[in-house]
Amino acid sequence: MKRPRIGVFKFTSCDGCQLSLLNLEDELLDFVGLFQVAYFREATDRPLRGHLDIALVEGSVSTERQRSHVVAVRERTRYLVTVGACATSGGLQALRNWADIDDYKNAVYPSPAIIETLPCSTPISDHVYVDYELWGCPVSSDELSETLGSFLLDKRPGIPGYSLCMECKRKGIPCLLIARSAPCLGPVTRAGCGVLCPSLERPCYGCFGPKEGANIDSLLNVFRKSGLSHHDCALLLDKMNTSAYRKARTREGPP
Repeated sequence: MKRPRIGVFKFTSCDGCQLSLLNLEDELLDFVGLFQVAYFREATDRPLRGHLDIALVEGSVSTERQRSHVVAVRERTRYLVTVGACATSGGLQALRNWADIDDYKNAVYPSPAIIETLPCSTPISDHVYVDYELWGCPVSSDELSETLGSFLLDKRPGIPGYSLCMECKRKGIPCLLIARSAPCLGPVTRAGCGVLCPSLERPCYGCFGPKEGANIDSLLNVFRKSGLSHHDCALLLDKMNTSAYRKARTREGPP
């Protein structure tokens, strides 16, 4: 059987999600045997030629060149999958979406005039059709393996859409929100991380983004009743998935 051609592309990001693919260890050998790696700058300098069956895209769109590039990738790809918080929600760099980009450039760079950037950092889905989204910062290696295996079997990936609380319950982890009044984002955050933070008695900080239908305003009201200030609540949401959490709220603007 002909091996599917796969390409891995990077836009504005830290490369962490690409490293999740390289860190598959024993499964990486199966991956190379089952797929033809047509493009992957993190692992090879082979130029991109022809069309792809699958494109894994990491990173947000932050420049005009990236916007054109992702359209070109979409045009030559059968299935496009975004991996990680930057590609699915704009990433940490989306914090600039609610600020003046010129103020940032003037404060950070000695020659701000040479910096070419869009005023907003946006997810890939704002520019092209995305077939599947894998959330996380970084993306889960298990979900990545599940997705790639599903393409070979011609089925939809079995990626959970429920909240992190479900995983805590299954693993018998005490609820930090109830037992300790800790500002845990688990009730509004999608599962997938393996409850890493709650298992270490630390509240979830939302690295897998908001679950569908998340009632974020209600959870923030609980945090305020437990003593958090307006500013503290804003800081809880303004991390790697800031754009997604703000969009998921029932009212515009910061909490």
